[in-house]
Amino acid sequence: MIFGPTPLEEARGAILAHTVRLPGGRVIKKGSVLDEGALTALREAGRREVVAARLETGDVPEDEAADRVAEALRAPLVARSRASTGRVNLFAETAGLLVLDARRIDRINAVDESVTVATLPPYAVVEPREMIATIKIIPFAVPGTVLQVVEAVARSGAPALQVKPFRPLQVGLVFTELPGLKESIMEGAVEATRARIEALRGTLLPVERCRHEEPAVAEALNRLKRAGAELLLIAGASAVVDRRDVGPAAIVRAGGTVEHFGMPVDPGNLICTGRIGDIPAFVLPGCARSPKLNGFDWVLQRTFAGVPVTPRDIMAMGVGGLLKEIETRPLPREQAPKTPPPATAPRRPRKIAALVLAAGRSRRMAPLNKLLVTDPRGTPMIARVVDNVLASHARPVIVVTGHERERIEEALTGRPVLFAHAEDYAEGLSASLKAGLRALPPDAEGVLVCLGDMPLVTGAMIDRLLAAFDPEEGRAIVMPTFRGKQGNPMLWSREFVPEMMAITGDVGARHLAGTHADRVVEVEMASDAVLRDFDTTDALKAAAGLAAPAR
Repeated sequence: MIFGPTPLEEARGAILAHTVRLPGGRVIKKGSVLDEGALTALREAGRREVVAARLETGDVPEDEAADRVAEALRAPLVARSRASTGRVNLFAETAGLLVLDARRIDRINAVDESVTVATLPPYAVVEPREMIATIKIIPFAVPGTVLQVVEAVARSGAPALQVKPFRPLQVGLVFTELPGLKESIMEGAVEATRARIEALRGTLLPVERCRHEEPAVAEALNRLKRAGAELLLIAGASAVVDRRDVGPAAIVRAGGTVEHFGMPVDPGNLICTGRIGDIPAFVLPGCARSPKLNGFDWVLQRTFAGVPVTPRDIMAMGVGGLLKEIETRPLPREQAPKTPPPATAPRRPRKIAALVLAAGRSRRMAPLNKLLVTDPRGTPMIARVVDNVLASHARPVIVVTGHERERIEEALTGRPVLFAHAEDYAEGLSASLKAGLRALPPDAEGVLVCLGDMPLVTGAMIDRLLAAFDPEEGRAIVMPTFRGKQGNPMLWSREFVPEMMAITGDVGARHLAGTHADRVVEVEMASDAVLRDFDTTDALKAAAGLAAPAR
């Protein structure tokens, strides 16, 4: 590939390296292939050359290269986005555990600087449609020989990226008792265990409570086996301190074997793993009584995903295994991810405010105010939209009122939102937008502009937009799409607020995305909710999704 200043006479078919804004408002985006029309516009603007990339024989364009790498890495239960600006994202199609061949990913990244693959940490817990990896081609083209080596490495052996779905296991729990142990402690431990199991799509069988004695525990294990338990857990009234202690000895007495005792994860050191026949059996560490993250979580997640947990696997958990809170390094483990933490502290979450535009006069549904029309559960449309936004990480949530201000505020009674009133709402959408922008907190790094008549956009969808936002990386405007069609809501970096404040008339800010095309990132969604607004009663009646409550 030839890169650098290129005379227009030699630029036909070249790839533009930087966005060019021409007089009259025309924008030629970075990455555009220069055709005769673009070259003519450049000449008329007085340009004589551009910075561009010209492909040589054997070069593969960035989107095609990203597409080929993605296909080489694809596996069952892994979906992908379309290639755009040399990037393809990979997503989990189901809830499960991300299993990586880390050495193979390293080998791919070591082939050439032009091809990169970034993933979540190994054994990350993922939800459906969660991004697990991104493939980015750095230059505008890759030599074909480099791409062939990358494809060969990616396809060698089992898939390098796999999502192991969680299995709906039936779990048996034996809780041992000693005189003087408070009932509240036992109840708390059972509920913490139940919550862990249900989060992984499992079911907890009726709990067996017995004396803290080897024979009694062994008998309880056998009763749970007969009840259909596919995983056996022992929560001791007293922490296990040796392979020959009550819990491990009961596993052996019930016909099983003890495979490993202890782990290099704190909290979680005193765990014991074994099995009775083909049923895994674990003696839980004392910290498992708490809902906070501990080493047992890592073992449990792999077990539910059908990933073997051998003694060597447990011994390899020490790097990143220090989870204990200490005075100089507090960690809110109630909210900690149930995956090994990164080697460095995560970046502070960005503060993104949300504007919900609810000032319009609803002329197409007059005399009704569409925002106050209720769904089959009696929830006004504006309340459903606000509930969905509140289910996301966007804060604060600012509702812009105008037409029937008092009724809108009454419909949102009790919800933790702020209100901004647009006195001039009759002038159109831009007036509502500017009223909301004036109410932004000074420390907001971005603003999510939500429409009050789009009740099918969920909090999870909004969080996907927030996760894509990174102005430093060029992702300063985030736009949802469905099958290539652009939708709402849109997320804007604060740097665009002055331009948004200059908009007039019954229009929003979407046209600014064309002016700043090189700062836009599109996020493909799994449903058309981001395209669906409701302006008529017929549209509302046809909206089957409104029958379900907002999450």
